[in-house]
Amino acid sequence: MAEVREAEEAVGRARYTYRLRLSVTARAGLEAEWDRCRWIWNESVARSRKAYAETEGCGPARLDRMLTQARAVTPWLAAGASVPQQQTIRDFAASRAKALMDIKNRLPLKRRAGMPRHKKKHGADPSLNYTRRGFRLKDGRLHLAGGIVVTVVWSRPLPAEPSSVRVYRDSLGHWYCSFVVPAPVEPLAPTGRVIGIDWGVTQTATTTSDAHDLPHPQHGRKAKEKLCRYDRMTARRKPKPGQAASKGYREAKRWRAKTYAKIARQRQDTARKWAKKVVRDHDVIAVEDFRPKFLAKTSMARKAADAAIGATKQALVEMGRKHRRDVRLVRPAHTTMDCGRCGARTKHALPLSERTYTCTTCGALSPRDKNSARAMLVRAGLDPAGVEGARPPGVPLREAA
Repeated sequence: MAEVREAEEAVGRARYTYRLRLSVTARAGLEAEWDRCRWIWNESVARSRKAYAETEGCGPARLDRMLTQARAVTPWLAAGASVPQQQTIRDFAASRAKALMDIKNRLPLKRRAGMPRHKKKHGADPSLNYTRRGFRLKDGRLHLAGGIVVTVVWSRPLPAEPSSVRVYRDSLGHWYCSFVVPAPVEPLAPTGRVIGIDWGVTQTATTTSDAHDLPHPQHGRKAKEKLCRYDRMTARRKPKPGQAASKGYREAKRWRAKTYAKIARQRQDTARKWAKKVVRDHDVIAVEDFRPKFLAKTSMARKAADAAIGATKQALVEMGRKHRRDVRLVRPAHTTMDCGRCGARTKHALPLSERTYTCTTCGALSPRDKNSARAMLVRAGLDPAGVEGARPPGVPLREAA
């Protein structure tokens, strides 16, 4: 198995999401469109299950005929736009095909995509997809098929003409639109610097440059007192079985959800700002290809989840693609046992309580995480002179090792 792999190339598309301001008429129109699309999804699920039981096919073409026949005899369905209804069938077909492929490949149950299920009226948030012929932008407003016009909060300009848009409502009742556009490319000037990055729990990211270390932001811990208060409120106000939820119970659940949404935005903002700083200051980035999923079963699960290591790594890879930087993902096995100076490996695994790395071969002495960050550079084929990751003047990056 290779020690290093390049980050995947960009697929050429990106999503730009904006908040929507809806009038009463627009909200009613979107909810009516969602009712129709939800009926089509549930009908597709029912027909798919019946066809599966009868060992018959149920592909997109057959579902398209079902939609055409249903619109011809059902005025309520024909009153809506055909574009989001057709996209609902496409989404269903793609979801079902992925699930069948996972079954065919005999993937473990925990890694399989589940078969499409019915969407309940009060259990699924609206989500409508429109292709290019189903929407247009005019005078800063979004015009959707079916005569629905919504106001977009343009927090930033669109970099190019969008090819499709998704209009959806989140769990807090806020409406958004997400445009698909060609991925923008903004190459940065070369800096002649490289950096190695090691992920951790005490400190989210330890790098070969002290100025670019990312301390644990602890956004979840800072909001713990408020979340505990909302948990107690929902526990006190929880309705008995068969009773309708009270207004106080619904408000407590909403406040709790808003707090979690704020924490997620804080983590995302911290990750993007740090990733932009790292990408702006370095040409080549050797980052540990760390999968923090196994930490969910340890005593560090809560702190690891609050650090959002996976989201931070993804933000770094995406920022590197955008600015055309060389991001190299390093296999994490034995990185804590290898010396960042000579590459020698210790004879035994180091316990977590031992925070200082001492090499018995070359005598190097350094903090454990700093040594792991330097080991990333060695495995990526980069061994620059200097602790800060700078290479000697006039020496190409490929010859710096």
